[in-house]
Amino acid sequence: MKVAYVTTDHPAAEQDDEREIALAAWLGAGIEGSPVSWHDPRVDWSDFDAAVVRSAWDYIDRRDEFVAWAHRVESATRLFNPASVIEWNTDKTYLRTLGVPTVPTHWLVQGAEPGRDLPEWDEYVVKPAVSAGARDTIRTADRDAAAAHAAALLAEGRTVMVQPYIPSVEQEGELSLLYFGGRFSHAVRRHPMLSGVAETRENRATLRDPDDDQFALAERILAAAPPDLLYARVDLVRMPDGEPVLIELELTEPYLFLRDELAAPDLFAETLAEMLKG
Repeated sequence: MKVAYVTTDHPAAEQDDEREIALAAWLGAGIEGSPVSWHDPRVDWSDFDAAVVRSAWDYIDRRDEFVAWAHRVESATRLFNPASVIEWNTDKTYLRTLGVPTVPTHWLVQGAEPGRDLPEWDEYVVKPAVSAGARDTIRTADRDAAAAHAAALLAEGRTVMVQPYIPSVEQEGELSLLYFGGRFSHAVRRHPMLSGVAETRENRATLRDPDDDQFALAERILAAAPPDLLYARVDLVRMPDGEPVLIELELTEPYLFLRDELAAPDLFAETLAEMLKG
């Protein structure tokens, strides 16, 4: 089986240190994987039995083009995750549709007046609904600064999310639970990007067993998510009262922390092989 490992020719892809691990595991499962840039016009996607979106990390500047690409590729071959999932998941307004506990979010759309509409919180996180890697995101205790950033994003035609900063994440961190084909693989504790802790390869993540309430919430979230997912990453934080809540459900191009769990690359590959045969 020939499968495209979908990446990009943008320098961002140089940070993909999971590619060789994944491709080696795929080969062990009888899958010939080839790195392919999603926006390479020379690619005939029908040459592949499937395409798996991995490090297409420059899509954020070209989301409409990326979504159109996903639907086009899906007409030529199987796409993981499906194009409908990519379209839904690349706009964080999906958080309003899951019906599960999430970080409190104040949504601002065109016509809103941030200076008047913002809640009174000790600290704010302000970000666009289409974003990745904390891009165009600020953390501030200054309500006027939060409103000004929100207004600037609105002026660009973007939907804005305003959330309270959760101080407990500086001790607890974020918990990412990784699933392949709906099966739990592993979980890691991560430093949140806005915590002020400098991320290094050594402190980026630590394997951790989810608590019962975290695991139960992750299972509930996946049950509410679209079906037929090759991979899913459920990112949770704890509120000050201890309740776990969803901060993000990563179904498009999440980092999978394959280096952190010995069995994860093979489970990823086996799941892909099973879905290709199904």
